[in-house]
Amino acid sequence: MSTKAMTIEGKAVLVTGANRGLGQALVEEALRRGATRVYAGTRRPLVHPDERVTPLTLDVTDPNQVQRAAEKVGSLDILINNAGVSLPDALSDRAALEQHLAVNLFGTWGVTEAFLPLLMRTGGAVVNVVSVAALAAVPVLPAYSISKAAVFSLSQSLRALLFSLSQSLRALFAGRGVNVHAVMAGPIDTDMVRGLDIPKTSPEAVARGIFDGVERGEEEIFPDPMSETMAESWRTGAVKALERQNAALVAARPVAA
Repeated sequence: MSTKAMTIEGKAVLVTGANRGLGQALVEEALRRGATRVYAGTRRPLVHPDERVTPLTLDVTDPNQVQRAAEKVGSLDILINNAGVSLPDALSDRAALEQHLAVNLFGTWGVTEAFLPLLMRTGGAVVNVVSVAALAAVPVLPAYSISKAAVFSLSQSLRALLFSLSQSLRALFAGRGVNVHAVMAGPIDTDMVRGLDIPKTSPEAVARGIFDGVERGEEEIFPDPMSETMAESWRTGAVKALERQNAALVAARPVAA
């Protein structure tokens, strides 16, 4: 599996959870880098002064809204699954875990599934905002950590699936496979973790790091100083090697004529 570099200039980008925090910063950074169209997915109406921004009413847990949003987008190069939830819990409330999974896992997959046909036409990219909590759980946020670990596994599985599909349909899509990036962010200075007394990185800096990673073609993007300390050991480590080994199983499968 090979993830290609992709510039943001001239591209159409969709950001979920775009009304504040990291989502808002991603919209502004995409505009700064020359995106021709930025679709801002929010649960409530959004007004933006830049004419390149198209607001989309998009609750990622509402299949009808997701489908209507997909029908309004004519072309798409980059989908950024940023919408997420983090609520304090002690892992004793099943409803809290289910809420995290509904938004962070199934919401991410539902949006990806709806927009994947557009991304396949352009040879685009899926960018899933995960977390280093997917690799080492945050004890005070167990349901969040579980859901982000699931999103990371989803990202790896989707990467392998799309690689297999691009091999099978390589004549039709002329080798334009869809990239899948997993953003392994550390703590970001947003409402989600504002109450935790830990070092945090600004949303603007993380947004720059995310787009830098997309433009470099990095499968796992470590966009901030805290997470960046893990980047080299991850890329050369046993777990990443195992993912590549498993990818070889996909590459070895017979390709349909």
